[in-house]
Amino acid sequence: MMKAIQITAEKQMAVVELEKPEVKSGEVLLQIDYVGFCGSDLNTFLGRNPMVKMPVIPGHEVSATIAAIGDDVPENLQVGMKVTVDPYSNCGHCASCRHERANACEHNETLGVQRNGAMREYLTMPWQKIIPAEGLTSKEIALIEPMSVGFHAVNRAEVTDIDHVLVIGCGMIGIGAIVRASLRGATVTAVDLDDEKLALAKRMGAAYVINSKTDDLHARLLEITDGLGPDVVIEAVGSPFTQNQAVSEVAFTGRIVFIGYAKAETSFITKLFVQKELDIRGSRNAKPADFRAVIHYMQQNRDYPKEELISSVATPETALEAMEQWAAAPAKVFRILVQFSHL
Repeated sequence: MMKAIQITAEKQMAVVELEKPEVKSGEVLLQIDYVGFCGSDLNTFLGRNPMVKMPVIPGHEVSATIAAIGDDVPENLQVGMKVTVDPYSNCGHCASCRHERANACEHNETLGVQRNGAMREYLTMPWQKIIPAEGLTSKEIALIEPMSVGFHAVNRAEVTDIDHVLVIGCGMIGIGAIVRASLRGATVTAVDLDDEKLALAKRMGAAYVINSKTDDLHARLLEITDGLGPDVVIEAVGSPFTQNQAVSEVAFTGRIVFIGYAKAETSFITKLFVQKELDIRGSRNAKPADFRAVIHYMQQNRDYPKEELISSVATPETALEAMEQWAAAPAKVFRILVQFSHL
């Protein structure tokens, strides 16, 4: 038997006992070290995630150790390796899959959302979904997936070294976008309502930071960009207000990438779409290459402020309390990790 965390109903969570899975051919058995709580998990807990059917085991930000290997698994995967997982499924037949963009599969089922997730002591996965992460700490590995979502958004925006990039929202995904854009040589401006998050954004690579609650965002952006506006805006909040802000502030012929899901319908002044000749793109999940890029960054930059990205570490027994605290003050949390193994 093994422990697992289950969201049983709105604002209810319990530790349950499940059968330990048996590894099958083509699979890898993972001993879970840490799993991060994501915003989608918070929405599930609050009863705001229509894609979830209760009860559900949450979690898709995985740090694990390979415990056993089934038949027909490549030799590069070995027992004892530290790994993360690609938590998205793909059908292989839809338009997204045919265009080699499986991250946006029409029939995707993400761990912890459309199917039971990783908040358990053991998990089996197809070997193709295992991504080695040697040389990183177990806590760092749990940060790879959310950062990769921000990395993917920067790829979608086709950011180069001559771009000025505005990132709206400095949560974990926004931080990933800031890191990736700065690695590409772009000048990055980070926007948020929280000064602590903005200070961290600057340490992670932002050249400029703006608190849009206390500063005049439009005026500051014109000052920073010599009156032109940012070439790229990455919206990592998911609200009608910030989505419209992106359209208003981006430069003529600029690119906008939306990562966040708005909880309500968004109405746009579409005149600006045409007048500015904008490229407006969505960004969903991440590709394996984005995971590898995050791992490379972490391996090559050992002094990045990793501990500041982890707000707290819970056990399965204290996970409910941690989630309730996050729900009470969502703006103050980067990542809550739940520890399953005794490292």
